Amino acid sequence: MKLPKAHQVVMPYLMLNGALKFIDFVKTVFNAELTTNMHRLREDGATVMHSEVTIGGSTIMFSDASAQWPEQTANLFVYVESADDTYKKAIASGAITTMELSNQSYGRTCGVTDPFGNVWWITSINKA
Repeated sequence: MKLPKAHQVVMPYLMLNGALKFIDFVKTVFNAELTTNMHRLREDGATVMHSEVTIGGSTIMFSDASAQWPEQTANLFVYVESADDTYKKAIASGAITTMELSNQSYGRTCGVTDPFGNVWWITSINKA
């Protein structure tokens, strides 16, 4: 099976209120990269018809919600270098705490809900 560049077999597709601001959020918090050739605005020039970002090689597709495609958010699990640093960036960017930072058997972890309704489960691997 041949996939388009930067695509995986399974990718989330989010319908958001405020998709342009979502781009800023994921760039700031997760160092996401906007796939510019996949970024299209609707005719109004202010809402996203389709866009994609990559975080660590994984693609998230999204658009602004509409009457035809109502808001649909997700729970997303993401590995990061430092859960503590990423948590601080998320809170500073408007996220709220869903689960406090803690050490678990699988790593340092926390949960935040972003300003768009998505829950991010942020984890960094414990260093031996």
